[in-house]
Amino acid sequence: METIEYFKLQSKNLYKDFKTQKPYFDADYGREIYQYTPKYFDIDALILDFDIDEDNFTLMKAQHYIANLAGFIKWTEMQDASSSALKLSELLFRNMHKISVMEWDIYISAQQRENGFAFDDDLKLDIFETVFDQVDGHESDGHDYRLTQSEKVSDKNQNSKPKKEKMKKTPVQISALPLVGEYRLEFIRTANVVFEKVLSRIEPKNPDLVRKLWDAENYIDEILLKPEMLPIDHDYALSLIDAFLVHHVIELAVETDD
Repeated sequence: METIEYFKLQSKNLYKDFKTQKPYFDADYGREIYQYTPKYFDIDALILDFDIDEDNFTLMKAQHYIANLAGFIKWTEMQDASSSALKLSELLFRNMHKISVMEWDIYISAQQRENGFAFDDDLKLDIFETVFDQVDGHESDGHDYRLTQSEKVSDKNQNSKPKKEKMKKTPVQISALPLVGEYRLEFIRTANVVFEKVLSRIEPKNPDLVRKLWDAENYIDEILLKPEMLPIDHDYALSLIDAFLVHHVIELAVETDD
């Protein structure tokens, strides 16, 4: 099965899981919420982590979230990817238990910085196959959103299963620095994604040198947030990367020009 067809199947499976949605009254929350009987994906975890609108879920949105789980920002980006990038995305998806997309982005960015040049899709694929796909023992700190056969949930189990914290998600506040754990990984991954977008947009004379100077971890730990900004809303803080990173990248580009 070709990779695109494989992900179309995963999207259909995700959509089928959402179609099992049934409302029920939860006395703890004092209102109706949804329960699911999924066969393929941990729906509750996806809803919480991706802030999914349960009332407006479509097959197109399923494709979007599957693309995210495969390392792409959106489905159309996957459709335009090289054959090596597509194969890598499928391996990322199949090895979700070993390494998350976020962890892979951090790993490969560090390797590129250490070697001083940007890897092409073929090299990234070779590295992933050699270091992760063909090696047992890796265990991701992220969540494996796929359900194994033993984890597939029955109606009975779902009825007794709490809905976690999903109600409208209470805004998360960042009250201490430096960021740690999953929040730090999320901010670093976002910074790396935004960096590549900015680099493509400003088209510096020496993009490889700019990449060599770029340090996502330092940007998140030392530059983006300051103690005097605390407490700060998590989503707002994340949006600051998009708002301010362009100026930092331009500074790096000017430094390489000098």
